Amino acid sequence: KKDLLVMSLKTFVNNKKEWDAFLEELDIKISSAHRNLEQASTTIEIHRAQGSIMALKQLKLLRDKVNA
Repeated sequence: KKDLLVMSLKTFVNNKKEWDAFLEELDIKISSAHRNLEQASTTIEIHRAQGSIMALKQLKLLRDKVNA
């Protein structure tokens, strides 16, 4: 089952058109999370925005992880 998942991910991350569109969407979401961080007024909101940014940045590294 793990091999099937890795192969599906390889197909996705190595398709330049799809991968570039995915990265663009991630960048939009990261920008939104940065705005949320700037406007945060509680530590919970700050941590939530920081966590979102960290998770989205990890997704940007998916290609390297899958192809390693």
